[in-house]
Amino acid sequence: MSEANPVTITEAAARRIGDILAAEVGKSALRVSVEGGGCSGFSYKFDLTDDPIGDDLVLEKGQARVIIDQMSLIYMQGSEIDFVDNLMGQSFQINNPNAVASCGCGTSFAI
Repeated sequence: MSEANPVTITEAAARRIGDILAAEVGKSALRVSVEGGGCSGFSYKFDLTDDPIGDDLVLEKGQARVIIDQMSLIYMQGSEIDFVDNLMGQSFQINNPNAVASCGCGTSFAI
C-alpha cells in the first residue's frame, strides 16, 4: 500500500465493478462510504455515481473506478475492497485493518 492509494482494490473486485459500470448507463464509478449505524457501530454503503465531489479519493484499476469521500477514508485507511463469490453468495467485502469487531454479515464494523 502506498500513500497515493490508501485503499486497494483486488482483481476480483475490479472485474465485478467494471461489469456493473458497463451495464449502468450514465454511471462511471462505485462510491464506497462509511455511515454510522449497523449492529457494530459503522456500516459500509455502496452507490453508483457519475463524478467525484470536492476532494474525494478516486481509485482506478482496469475498468473499475471507486470513489471514497475524505471522511470515510479516515475509517477505511489501509483497507482492501474485495469481491467474493462463493456458496454463501456474492458480495463486496472490505478487509479493514482498523476494525476491531464486525458483524456476522460483514457489512458493519467497530473501531
